[in-house]
Amino acid sequence: MRLEVSCQDRVGLAKDILVVLEQHGINLMAIDASNKGFLYLQFAEVSFDTLSELMPQIRKVEAVNDVRTVAFMPSEQEHYALKTLLKTLPDSVFSLDSKGRIRVVNESALLTLAMAEHEVLDEPLNHWVQGFNFSRWLGESQVLAQATRVHIGQSEYLAEMLPIYLPDEQDKAILAGAVVSLKSPARVGKQFNALQNHTAGFDTVLAISDKMKLVVEQAKRMAQLDAPLLITGETGTGKELMARACHDASMRREHPFIAINCAALPDSVAEEELFGFVADDNVVKQGLFAEAEGGTVFLDEIAEMSPAAQVKLLRMLQDGSFRRMGGNEEVRADIRIICSTQKNLAELCQNGEFREDLYYRIHVLSFHMPSLRERRVDILPLTEMFLEHYSQQLSSPVRRISAACRDQLMTYAWPGNVRQLKNAIFRAVSMWDGSGELTVEQLKLPSYAEGFGYFDNQFEGTLDEAMKQFEAGLLRRLYPAYPSTRQLAKKLGVSHTAIANKLREYKINKPK
Repeated sequence: MRLEVSCQDRVGLAKDILVVLEQHGINLMAIDASNKGFLYLQFAEVSFDTLSELMPQIRKVEAVNDVRTVAFMPSEQEHYALKTLLKTLPDSVFSLDSKGRIRVVNESALLTLAMAEHEVLDEPLNHWVQGFNFSRWLGESQVLAQATRVHIGQSEYLAEMLPIYLPDEQDKAILAGAVVSLKSPARVGKQFNALQNHTAGFDTVLAISDKMKLVVEQAKRMAQLDAPLLITGETGTGKELMARACHDASMRREHPFIAINCAALPDSVAEEELFGFVADDNVVKQGLFAEAEGGTVFLDEIAEMSPAAQVKLLRMLQDGSFRRMGGNEEVRADIRIICSTQKNLAELCQNGEFREDLYYRIHVLSFHMPSLRERRVDILPLTEMFLEHYSQQLSSPVRRISAACRDQLMTYAWPGNVRQLKNAIFRAVSMWDGSGELTVEQLKLPSYAEGFGYFDNQFEGTLDEAMKQFEAGLLRRLYPAYPSTRQLAKKLGVSHTAIANKLREYKINKPK
């Protein structure tokens, strides 16, 4: 039960109110005083009849204007607001007393220390944080705010220390303790980039593995050139991310970047969407190429582009101009074309499914995005980056990754590559159950066997059948690149007779 007493300032007012409470056998639990003419009282719940007698008696106390029930005390609101703020902060925050002992700690800090709250309260922060003496700093004659590098175990952090001063009756400052926040290097980097408004280009690409570093170096050089660029790689490897990074690092970065998914464009509207439409000599639709004037057009999954649109794209790349549907006017196109595909365009050209002349036009510059299986060194850093990002976005404390979870992350096939990893982390964080670690169960990764695809735990079949399935898939992928039994046999280190028999057994025909 909480009451708000509107009153005037008078010596002995609180004592008179306490006398009224005592007459009804009510034990006061808390009292808040406000300099705005209010007193707040908290006590155990009482019956309606008791409350009906109590409130009129309090109103009769000298200098009391009115009394009403309220849902919470001001101190309660401040306490829970602070608690909510600390809970949602991604940084580790500690409140210390004047001796450097922990008085308040948030959830992120407990996860960083891998400790429970009762294990750290009233203990010196230096038990866990090395590199700075907090008690010595608080014992100085003048305690000033500081920032320094510290470490917990093998992990480094930027520590920001702010002293807490309270005014006494003579308005002199009394040191009551300090607030310490720890930021990881990744968090500091993000804040610096946000301050500089420079989170663009290749700053958004995480590259720890040698293979990915090489790709980024190639892409940086190609970004400065204005020739068409082809990016190849499996689904989910980050082809659009790299295309956007190339645009942001180019001389066209001040102009539009327009991404177009060719697979999502129906053949009937592909030309109209890309090149525009004219009716009765009036431009009805500008077209995406015109809208990207001076910038970059990213054609995602170029292999899915319709044959008619391929012809017009080829002409634009050859002449630097195009015509809108229904129009006769030549439109100059000052744009750079970046394409991506997860398919083998050379093989599609051999089969007549993609224009060979267009292939050579878009394949001036190119690089290949490695799959996550080829850059396993990047898996854990990517996981930590996504974990921190979604924990902040969803106001969930940043968590550690359990040892078993690390093992699965490193051994899983990741057929969906970085996109699948990102989605798995988002799902795990959004379904957070309050535990301190990211576990295998939270990831919910479907069983997958490389070369065979997804399967459940009730896998049926023999080892011989599984080997034949893998063998057939391998031959189908390699035969177009080595289109004779002798070439294919040499590549695989077996006789051409054995290869011929295998091709016949699996009904694999010679590529056209």
